[in-house]
Amino acid sequence: MTDYSSFACEETKVHEELLEKVKRDLPDEDKLYDLAELFKVFGDSTRIRILFVLFEAEVCVCDLASALCMTQSAISHQLKILKANKLVKSRREGKAMFYSLADDHVRTIIEQGMEHVEE
Repeated sequence: MTDYSSFACEETKVHEELLEKVKRDLPDEDKLYDLAELFKVFGDSTRIRILFVLFEAEVCVCDLASALCMTQSAISHQLKILKANKLVKSRREGKAMFYSLADDHVRTIIEQGMEHVEE
């Protein structure tokens, strides 16, 4: 059984000035929901692996499937999720579709996450 008492205040005192600042600066519920949904996308190791490949180069589904030892169908499914969440972008070249990171924010999020887990 876990003892949660170390997470509780010993004395009940509301710090009104602090709470007013928090309430004023807290993003609205819709933005917080969208942020939580974005982080759910990062919660899948296959999608993370795809993003790491895209750090290195713009690639087609065939290349991703080969690099990650997965089927093109499985890769396409994950790319659809990544694209819907604006984490990757695509461009067509003839019959091939090439994928790349949508912008530098994606790289930054992953790099900071890696720094955190490596501490």
